Amino acid sequence: MSSFKIKISLVDDESLVNQLLSKFLGAIDRFKVISISNDGSEFIDYLKDTKTIPDIVLLDLKMKRVNGIETMEFIRNNFPDIKIISLTSHYKDSNLGYMVKTGVAAFLPKEISPDRLVQVIDEVHKKGFYLSSEQIDILRNQLSHNLQAPNITIEEQLSERELVVLKLLCKQLTTGEIAEQMFISKRTVEGHRKNLYLKTGVKNLVGLIIYAAKFKLIDLDECEISPQTNP
Repeated sequence: MSSFKIKISLVDDESLVNQLLSKFLGAIDRFKVISISNDGSEFIDYLKDTKTIPDIVLLDLKMKRVNGIETMEFIRNNFPDIKIISLTSHYKDSNLGYMVKTGVAAFLPKEISPDRLVQVIDEVHKKGFYLSSEQIDILRNQLSHNLQAPNITIEEQLSERELVVLKLLCKQLTTGEIAEQMFISKRTVEGHRKNLYLKTGVKNLVGLIIYAAKFKLIDLDECEISPQTNP
C-alpha cells in the first residue's frame, strides 16, 4: 500500500458541509484532509502558520469575513502550487470564464455527486485542472470574446519549444511524459510552462489552452478534455 496521500484542505462556512466532506474524503485511502476552515480568514491564518501545505483546497465562494475570491487571490500570490477547486452552491455557467481567469483548477456545484468529486480531485491532482465537455463549450464562447489581442503575434512571442510544449499540454500529457517525448528534463518542461503563463498572461493550464485556441495555435476539439457532459 502506497504511503502517498493527496493533502486536502476544506474551506466552507457551513459546518455540516465541512464535516460531511471530511468524513467522506478522509475514508478514501489516497486522500488526507489536513485542515478544515470556516472561512477564508481562518484558512489564510492556517497557511501562514503551518508547514503542511495542501495539494488541493476545496473552497466555497460566499463566506463571511474573507470570501472565496479574496482567498483565491491570497493563494495565487503566496502559494501558487496549491490547486483550487471551487465547490459552491452559487454555481453559474456565466461565472465560469471569470473563475478560470482567477486561477481555479475546477469550478463545481455542490450538487456534484460524491463519485464525481473524487474523480475531479484525482484529475486536478494529476493534470492540474478539470473541465467537463459542457464547460469547455461555455469557455470557448466566454473567453474568446473577452481576451485582448497582443501587440505582436503569439507566434512571435513564443519559442518553437514553447509551442511544442503548449500543444502537448493541451493533450494533457504530464510533465514527465512531455520531458520524455521532447528528450528534455522535467525542470526544463516546467520552465517552458512558466514562460507560457508569463507571456500569455494567464494563470493556469485551462486559461492557457483557451488563449491558444483564441489565436488558432490549437484546436479545442483536439484537446483531451474530460468527456463528462455535466460539471
